[in-house]
Amino acid sequence: MNLSIKLVIASKQLSTGKHRVYLQIIKNRKRKLISLGMSCYKEDFENESFTKNHPNYKADNEVLLKERVKANNIIRNFRNDDYNFSLDEFEKKFRGIEKNKNSNIISFFNEIMEEMTNAGRIGNAKSYKGAKSTLVKFKGKNISFKDVDVSFLEKLESHMRGVGNGNGGIKVKMRAIRAIFNKAIERNIINQDLYPFKYYKISRLKSTPKKRALKIDEFKRIRDLDLTEHESLVEAHNYFLFSFYSRGINFADMMMLKWSDIIDGRIHYTRAKTKKQFSVEIVDKAQEILDYYKAQNRNTKYVFPILLKNDLTPQQIDNRKHKVISRYNAKLKKIGELAGVKSKLTSYVARHSFATILKQIGTSTDIISEMMGHTDVQITMSYLKEFDNEILDKENRRLLDL
Repeated sequence: MNLSIKLVIASKQLSTGKHRVYLQIIKNRKRKLISLGMSCYKEDFENESFTKNHPNYKADNEVLLKERVKANNIIRNFRNDDYNFSLDEFEKKFRGIEKNKNSNIISFFNEIMEEMTNAGRIGNAKSYKGAKSTLVKFKGKNISFKDVDVSFLEKLESHMRGVGNGNGGIKVKMRAIRAIFNKAIERNIINQDLYPFKYYKISRLKSTPKKRALKIDEFKRIRDLDLTEHESLVEAHNYFLFSFYSRGINFADMMMLKWSDIIDGRIHYTRAKTKKQFSVEIVDKAQEILDYYKAQNRNTKYVFPILLKNDLTPQQIDNRKHKVISRYNAKLKKIGELAGVKSKLTSYVARHSFATILKQIGTSTDIISEMMGHTDVQITMSYLKEFDNEILDKENRRLLDL
């Protein structure tokens, strides 16, 4: 029997620049990679172990050693029983989970969340945590996959509505639960016949988007606002205008923008949410803001003073993002009040206003969709479908000119 065990890193790079660490087992020329819930930079992994440049390399190498010993013990036991095991059977033994309908969904949530956190996917882990917490509040921690059938999901939906969740919030949590089922099936923890989302359709949960875009005159009032006596609001004002004039770049991508991303009058970046690459022309208004921050001559690689140090961990970056965006939105509220704008001003209003104002001045939806990097024009249409009655009435009166 041709069999080998090895610790390897994935060839594909994560958004953090790191690579996932796997236990690789090859049997009779067939290969299986089992995620160990760890990640590192490519140069920090040599000879199946972490180098000294990897944070906590000693402790993490002990974990790798234990995982390898466990794998060898499982193979030894199979051999002692003279059992010709499959790679799927090896994985089940390695994970310590038997394929049965009584597997605990909360425990599996915890396992997946740990893997995501170790891989730097903090936002995904938080989304899953919200769904898990809702399940625990609804039925406690002792929930098996077999318990979560269509009836369970319908009652869970009613429970969420009862505590104030709308369709949008319910949809996010149901998607996380669906993803957990898909991962459990993919890893041979449960059978396909336990999958409840064949009949419970998340797509029917239609959410009505809140009107977030500014009117043209409102945007102009924000743009032209004199903040001479409100210096503490200048940062938030800059972020908002830069987002608007840079094709609605969102806060997370703006936060990660580096000076090295600016080449020949264009901004080159990959959107964290969709992994789509952008090349955005720097218009005069955006250049003025870049010049303002360039003159600060800060000792970091980042354009904006959001991440104040280089080489922060994914968790530190996420913590910083939430701290700054909360302060940013609070200041935007004050800016809106000073400008006499009734709509609630948030970081996302810049992106919505960019799309809606383009539409109002005659840009086609297809072009707006491409500019925003949407994978489906229907997503763009959801941004644009709520126009003020005044605008609709004006368009309707054009019929009188026929």
